[in-house]
Amino acid sequence: MNGEIRDREKVMRGLERKDSPILSGYQIFHNYIRPHMALDGKTPSEVAGITVQGDNKWMTLIQNGKLNRRTQDASPA
Repeated sequence: MNGEIRDREKVMRGLERKDSPILSGYQIFHNYIRPHMALDGKTPSEVAGITVQGDNKWMTLIQNGKLNRRTQDASPA
């Protein structure tokens, strides 16, 4: 993942903020969407037993995150 970020950072001319959402997005892409040759074409999440269903994994992750957020907001503290 570090190599992917370095390659992208060259094109973007550096990350100006350490809390940039780009870093979180790359982490999600790397762990849940991008298949890895060393893992026989599986994602790290699939190897860990976490699967993302659907044709558009990005949309599924966003929708699940939104549902999770609603659940957290509705639960008593």
